[in-house]
Amino acid sequence: MDHEKGFTMWEGYVDWRNRAAIKGCHGGAVAASFVLVVEILENLAYLANASNLVLYLSKFMNFSPSASANIVTNFMGTSFFLALLGGLSSDFFSTYYIYIISATIEFMGLLMLTLQACIPSLRQPICASVNRNAPCKEVGGGHIAMLFSGLYLVALGVGGIKGSLPSHGAEQFDENTPQGRKHRSSFFNYYIFCLACGALIAVTLVVWIEDNKGWQWGFGISTVAILSSIVIFLLGSRTYRIKVPTGSPMTTIFKVLVAAFSNSLFPKNSIGNVLDTRETPQNTTEISEEEGHGERNTEIQTEMKDLKFIGKATVENTAYPSLHCTVKQVQDVKIVVQVVPIFMSTVMLNCCLAQLSTFSVQQAATMNTYIGPLKVPPASLPIFPVIFTMILAPVYNHIIIPFARAVTKSEMGITHLQRIGTGLFLSVVAMAVAALVEMKRKRVAEQSGLMNSTEPLPITFLWVALQYLFLGSADLFSLAGLMEFFFTEAPLSMRSLTTALSWASLAMGYYLSSVIVSIVNHITGRFQQTPWLYGSNLNHYHLERFYWLMCILSGLNFFHYLLWATRHKYRSTKPDDERDQLDNTPSEA
Repeated sequence: MDHEKGFTMWEGYVDWRNRAAIKGCHGGAVAASFVLVVEILENLAYLANASNLVLYLSKFMNFSPSASANIVTNFMGTSFFLALLGGLSSDFFSTYYIYIISATIEFMGLLMLTLQACIPSLRQPICASVNRNAPCKEVGGGHIAMLFSGLYLVALGVGGIKGSLPSHGAEQFDENTPQGRKHRSSFFNYYIFCLACGALIAVTLVVWIEDNKGWQWGFGISTVAILSSIVIFLLGSRTYRIKVPTGSPMTTIFKVLVAAFSNSLFPKNSIGNVLDTRETPQNTTEISEEEGHGERNTEIQTEMKDLKFIGKATVENTAYPSLHCTVKQVQDVKIVVQVVPIFMSTVMLNCCLAQLSTFSVQQAATMNTYIGPLKVPPASLPIFPVIFTMILAPVYNHIIIPFARAVTKSEMGITHLQRIGTGLFLSVVAMAVAALVEMKRKRVAEQSGLMNSTEPLPITFLWVALQYLFLGSADLFSLAGLMEFFFTEAPLSMRSLTTALSWASLAMGYYLSSVIVSIVNHITGRFQQTPWLYGSNLNHYHLERFYWLMCILSGLNFFHYLLWATRHKYRSTKPDDERDQLDNTPSEA
């Protein structure tokens, strides 16, 4: 009936009231702009506490330094891993509702932490530093229950937001037009830019307030920020187009894998090749209901050969009729499986990024941290990659990409995999630069006779900023490219879940960094007097060797990535009508 009024509907999308979404009224840059503003506030709320949480736990909750570090690591790792749950829920329900629920959960967690920081009776008394003989009593009982309830409510909320918000913004653009795809690509660039904007405010203004005015103010600002983000998100409700959920992606994945496994172990017919079954009338109908699609069918059959095990899920097994899978379901799972090697290749990059918050800060602490008359705290070094990202994101979007499009005569200019590969290559360069800077720093320490001294070395900490420059650039290229790659390549029913893999990669990178440091110390400690990374004096570390090791591992990872990237065939480069035909294939003939 709306067609009679001259409206054109977005197929497969509704508005916030569950009515058909209308072209020209829903979606587009205006809707996505609400998402970008929300992301600034959300990342501010999260990083304002996560970046300085270890001090709060040690100074105000009386945890030991090692216990505080472990709590923060587990909290951040859990937050990013829960993005997978957020993505899964978004595909099953919708990105719109999952964001609202997740932001509300984060607000509740931050409110609990704010109340605990404001009310002395809800936290442990501050340990008096003059009482050196009596150990500080760690928080316990109801206090620790309130602390961890607040922290992990925040982690659950952050995971839901990270798993839903990027996809919600990207869904506002029409992928069936070149202009829509270009705008979607710009959205991912500016999404990273907005992440950096929130981080900049968090690690400067809010951290300063926490250190100088009190943690209750820091938690309070974060609480107000996430509440404001909910309000702004809701203000944009009239502009959003919301994808209609098609069921749980995990159900499809599980069904296909079980069917493939069952048909491999217990074949009920003599047909062993999935291609033979495709010649039955039923399967022919599933692929195409019209004539003229023979070329497409051949393409599907050729692709199915790549993963013969999964392809066996289409073999009709009369003993288990409920496990019968359509070609489309198998294709969807196959696409997800194919992006897993790309996902795994980015874990090493995030392992390198973990060094920015550990050894790089400690390096800077031993150097001259003055810029003219201004003394810069070493903990403020994360400002450098944030600022680099804020500069590079617009430059990339408005200069590099248009130039690449003009040179290559292609719509994308730089493909997603090329962009990710650039980030991985820059991580190799960053680790080499870090090793060279560390060698220079130690050489200055030796020449100055300060190897055993705690005095600042006569070398500016801006040398360390070089590795921040390269790793910040690597993060910009890889994270934005990875999110856009997962979103565009994934089946419609699994886009939020696969996009959330970007955050899971970050969590795995941080965990891998701790594992590598432990392995390096264990092995080097067996063959030398002291491990490479042991002791209280950084000048006696063999940090340059560790960085060279990271450089080699990153180089090997880069070649591993090239192996998979060169074999990947873009799903998104296929004609739109053919993609729609495959996506709309009936589930039952």
